[in-house]
Amino acid sequence: MSNRYAVILAAGQGTRMKSKLYKVLHPVCGKPMVQHVVDQVKKLDIKDIVTIIGHGAEKVRAQLGDESLYALQEKQLGTAHAVMQAASMLEGKEGTTIVVCGDTPLIKAETMEALFKEHVEAKAKASILTAKIDNPAGYGRIVRNESGFVEKIVEHKDATEEERKINEINTGTYCFDNQALFEALKNVSNDNVQGEYYLPDVIEILKKQGEIVTAYQTEDLDETLGVNDRVALAEAERIMRGRINEAQMRNGVTIIDPQNSYIEADVQIGPDTVIHPGTILKGETVIGADCIIGPHSEIANCHVGDETVIRQSAAYNSSIGSHVNIGPFAHIRPDSAIADEVKIGNFVEIKKAVFGQGSKASHLSYIGDAEVGSDVNIGCGSITVNYDGKNKYLTKIEDHVFIGCNSNLVAPVTIGEGAYVAAGSTVTKNVPGNALAIARAHQVNKENYVEKLNIKK
Repeated sequence: MSNRYAVILAAGQGTRMKSKLYKVLHPVCGKPMVQHVVDQVKKLDIKDIVTIIGHGAEKVRAQLGDESLYALQEKQLGTAHAVMQAASMLEGKEGTTIVVCGDTPLIKAETMEALFKEHVEAKAKASILTAKIDNPAGYGRIVRNESGFVEKIVEHKDATEEERKINEINTGTYCFDNQALFEALKNVSNDNVQGEYYLPDVIEILKKQGEIVTAYQTEDLDETLGVNDRVALAEAERIMRGRINEAQMRNGVTIIDPQNSYIEADVQIGPDTVIHPGTILKGETVIGADCIIGPHSEIANCHVGDETVIRQSAAYNSSIGSHVNIGPFAHIRPDSAIADEVKIGNFVEIKKAVFGQGSKASHLSYIGDAEVGSDVNIGCGSITVNYDGKNKYLTKIEDHVFIGCNSNLVAPVTIGEGAYVAAGSTVTKNVPGNALAIARAHQVNKENYVEKLNIKK
């Protein structure tokens, strides 16, 4: 098989997005549009990927890194002009080049592979990815000859009444013989109202040279969607979310209400896990088997073990073990490590904390900058006082400790193994193992004091 190359057009500013964020960096299901395109292209046997960048160039480079080579289009003078910028890297090389837009996040590797196959089998110099559409108004029509090859692409404004009845349209993705492409680009003119160089003109040039131009028609019109504004962005999000949810369900995940479950592209979920409505799973989250997630939970960049329950809670950038019970209304903040069989209950906030196996913080507590051992019970309303207004300090709670309700542990402090802290204590000094710490004022009862307050009843 000859070498394959890819040119990704990602230089347009995207003014219709009305955003300071460069168009192809707008996310669809948590991943920038251009990253979706590159991820699919990488599934093909591609020798070099060249991304044409313009506005926001450095941000695109930062996103894609070394996954691509780059060519700068300083002035946006049309699609043919954009491809010309790759000449220094691709011109003269034998092989086949696919040209795809960076704002088509729904395009699939399988479809691009089918376009390559059609191109090779037809011995074509150019091949066009097409689709059928019920209302083709505004799109370039594909006019085929009696042999089924492409005779021409005719724009809507230039089409005859008969040609306007054609509902096979140009999607803007092409395969070319690489050498023929760059030779033809030299002859593309900008003699048009916009003064720009258009890639479909290459098709016309090759046809005039007597070359074969063919087309592959995708059955999935959705994947050809180009995102030019927020409306199309939302539509791409809806379609991508449907694809992701369907794939998860076919892999054994139960999603109670797919239309109200939001799972990003790189999330992995084990079989027999149940996702309840309102759940948002983001980033590189991995969830094990037999879990219950939601309703109304947000989990981002977390690794969750098997048979864990997370209800009405939020968790970010943390590891959560197996047989863990979180929520409702708990908050797992970044850099937390929760071991197996832990319970984090109602209105408990965890931040940069380690919880050992079997430990519990069941209600209304804040545990931050802490190392909590195994089989620890943290009573309702307990707080690790980690901040003195300038610096953060560590609280260490060793194995088998019991922290009574409404306790303040003023860091830096260590509660030794097996120790007890009496309810209502404010602990400012280390507690030895197996000791009972009582740090509260003695109770004083003043008899008949209420009568002196003279409160009207």
